[in-house]
Amino acid sequence: MIPLRPLGKEAEQERREPLWRDLVGDVLRRERLAQERTLKDVADAARISMPYLSELERGRKEASSEVLAAAARALGLGLPDLLSLAQSRLVGLPRVRPTKASLQGEVRLAA
Repeated sequence: MIPLRPLGKEAEQERREPLWRDLVGDVLRRERLAQERTLKDVADAARISMPYLSELERGRKEASSEVLAAAARALGLGLPDLLSLAQSRLVGLPRVRPTKASLQGEVRLAA
C-alpha cells in the first residue's frame, strides 16, 4: 500500500492539499444552494441517485465525466463551466509545499 498522505499524528496536523473531487463537489453544492434547490431536485434532473449526489458534493466519490456533465446540466451549467469554477477555486488556494518529514514517510506496496 502506498499512502497518499503522510502517516501518523503529524499527518492530521499538516495542512492537506485539496483534492479535485473536493473542489468539484464544493462547486456543485454552492451552485445548488445558490439556486435554492434540493438534493432530490438536482439528482432527479441529473438522473443520478440522491445519496450519490450527496457523496459527490462532499468529495467522497470520484465521478465520471458523464456524471459530472449530467450534474452540471441539471444546474444549468456546462461541463466546462463546472470544471472552470473548480479550477478557479484551486488557483485561489495557497500552495502547500511538502515538508522534509512528509517526504520521508513510510512506503508500502500492495500485492
